[in-house]
Amino acid sequence: MFNRRHVFVIVLVATAALAQKTPIQITADLTEAPRKLFHAEIDIPVAAGPLTLTTPKWVPGHHTPSGPLSDITGVVFTANGKTLAWRRDDIDLYEYHLTVPAGVTTLHAHLDCIVPNVTNDQAVLEWEKLMLYPAGLPVREIPIQASVNVPAGWGIGTSLTPISPYDPQHPAGGLVHYAATTVEMLEDSPVMTGAYFHEYALAPDVTPKHFIDVFGEAPEDVEIRPTVLDHWNRLIRESLALYGAPHYRSYHFLLALKGAQGGGGLEHHESSDNSLPERSLYTDDGEMISADLLPHEFTHSWNGKYRRPGGLATLDYATPMKGELLWVYEGLTDYLGGVLGARCGAISPEHYREQIALDAATMDNTMGRLWRSTGDTAISVSGFRPGPAWANWRRSTDYYPEGNLLWLDVDTTIRRLTSNSKNIRDFLAVYLNKGGGTTPTVVPYDFNEIVNDLNQVVKNNWAGFLNDRVNNINPHVDVEGIEQSGYKLVYTDKPSDYQKARLAQRAGPDVWFSLGISLDNDGVIISDVRVAGPADKAKLIPGQKILAVNGRIFSREGLHAAIRKAKTSSAPIHFILQNDTVVTEADVDYHDGERYPTLVRVEGTPAYLDDIAQPMAKP
Repeated sequence: MFNRRHVFVIVLVATAALAQKTPIQITADLTEAPRKLFHAEIDIPVAAGPLTLTTPKWVPGHHTPSGPLSDITGVVFTANGKTLAWRRDDIDLYEYHLTVPAGVTTLHAHLDCIVPNVTNDQAVLEWEKLMLYPAGLPVREIPIQASVNVPAGWGIGTSLTPISPYDPQHPAGGLVHYAATTVEMLEDSPVMTGAYFHEYALAPDVTPKHFIDVFGEAPEDVEIRPTVLDHWNRLIRESLALYGAPHYRSYHFLLALKGAQGGGGLEHHESSDNSLPERSLYTDDGEMISADLLPHEFTHSWNGKYRRPGGLATLDYATPMKGELLWVYEGLTDYLGGVLGARCGAISPEHYREQIALDAATMDNTMGRLWRSTGDTAISVSGFRPGPAWANWRRSTDYYPEGNLLWLDVDTTIRRLTSNSKNIRDFLAVYLNKGGGTTPTVVPYDFNEIVNDLNQVVKNNWAGFLNDRVNNINPHVDVEGIEQSGYKLVYTDKPSDYQKARLAQRAGPDVWFSLGISLDNDGVIISDVRVAGPADKAKLIPGQKILAVNGRIFSREGLHAAIRKAKTSSAPIHFILQNDTVVTEADVDYHDGERYPTLVRVEGTPAYLDDIAQPMAKP
C-alpha cells in the first residue's frame, strides 16, 4: 500500500539524465505495416561484460502483463559487425541475456514485430512493441532518441517533437527524427500513421495547444462534420473548466476510423490512441454512441497519468502493477467522461440519462455480483481472461460501469450534503492540485488520500461509504446516485433511443433483461445466459444455436414476437436448439414481456442529474 507520508513527484522528462547519458537510438520502420510487420534498428550504449536487455511487460494503461512477448520476432544482436549469442531468461521471458565483448561501446539490435491489427491504409505504433533497453533501471532515467519511417504518402500523428525545427510535424511519408526523451516518455507517445490523414486544431485560442489527428480508410472519412468539430472544440473548454491546469505541453488526440468493429482507446500524458468504426461519425447516432471515448481518454491525462494509484505508479515495466484502485483510475474517469460527453454536446442530456440507465441495469443483471465485489474485479484484473460464456457469473472489468455509478453517488451525495453548493468539481480542485507543472508528471495516491480529499469538501464517513460500495458483496447495483439526482431506474417495453442506436451496431436482439440471454453479433448463437434468469432455469447453454422459436425458423423479429405473445399467454416460449451436433428442445417459462431500462423523473426531488449535464465553460 502506498504511504501518503512518502508522496513523491516523478517528472517524466528527465533532463538531467539526458544530459549525463548517451541516448539509445531507435529507428522504427513501419513501411511494411500493410503486411502486418514492424521493424526496428536499435543502437544501445554498452560496456563490456554481461548485459540484460528487456522489453516492456506491464504496459501502463493496460493494467496487465500485456507486453508483446509473442509478437517480437527476428531478434539479432551484433557488435563490430559480428553476431552475438543471446539467451532468454528462464523466468522473466521478456529479458534477453548476452555478453558484450571487450572494446564494444555500442550494441546493435534488430527486431521485428507482428502486428495483426493494422490495416492496408493505417497503423499505430505503441512503442512497447519495438523497444529494447537495459533491465533493472527506472525507465524515466533511460534516455532514448527515436526516428520513424512510414510508407510514402502517409501522414503522421504524434505528440513527439521533431528534432529539427525545419522538419514538418506531420510529413507525408518518409523518415522523421524526433528529439531525445526517456524510455518512459517514448512509451507514452504513440505514433499513428496512414494514407488518409487530416489534422484539426481544437479550441485554437486556448493554451496549451490541442489537436486531433484523424486517419481513415478513405478520403471522405477524415472530413469531419462541423457539428462534431464544434463538440470537440467544446470538449477542450469543458475539460479545462472542470479539471483546471493541465500537465502537458500540448495534446494530440489520435483517432483511427477503421472497419465496422473499430472502437477503443489508450491513454497517454500528451496524447491518446483512439479508434472508432470508420463511418461512426457520419451520423448523430454514431457520434452519440461514441460520445464518451475522447472525453474518457482526455480525462486520463489528469486522472490516471498525472494522479495515479501508488500500485500502478511503478518505476519500470517489469514490476507487477496492483489494480485495487482502478475504481478511481477507470471508474472516476468513466463518470467524468460521460459528464463531459454531455457537456460538450456529443450526447444530449436525455441520451446521457439513458446511457446511465443501461449501465445500471446491466450491472444489476450481472449475477457475479452475488459472489464478487467490485473491488475484486479491480484487484484481479491482471489475472482474469474473460470470455462470453457465463460472463455475467464470472464478472469482468466491472469497475468501469460500477465506478461510473459510484462516482455519480459521490457527486450527488456532496450536492445533497451541501444543499447543492458543492459538487464533484470541488473534490477535483483538491485531488488534482498536488504539485507538478506544465510537463508530464506523476503524483501517486492511496485510498486514505481519496478519503481525506473528500472530507476537505464536506465531512462524511467517506471511508465507510466507499468501502461498502467497493469492497462488500452487494446483490444489487448502486442506484443511490440516480435516486439522489431526481430519477428512478425502471423497465419499459420499448428500448430507449440510445439503446436503439446501440442495438443498431450489432445484429443480435437484446433480450438480456427479459429472457436472460445475449446473442452473438449474427443474432443466432447464445453467447451468455444470465444466472437465475428464465433461460438459465430452462437450462439453455452458452454456445447453443437457436434453430426455431415457437415452431418457426429463428429470426430476431420472431423472437421478439414470441416474448410479446407470452405476456398474455400461460404457454412457455418453445426453443429448438443445436449444441455442437446435438439438437434439443427447451421451454422458457417467461411472461413479463419486453424489458428495457430507462430513467424516469421523480417529481418533487432535486434534479441534480440535469445540473450535472449542463455546460460549465463559456462559449
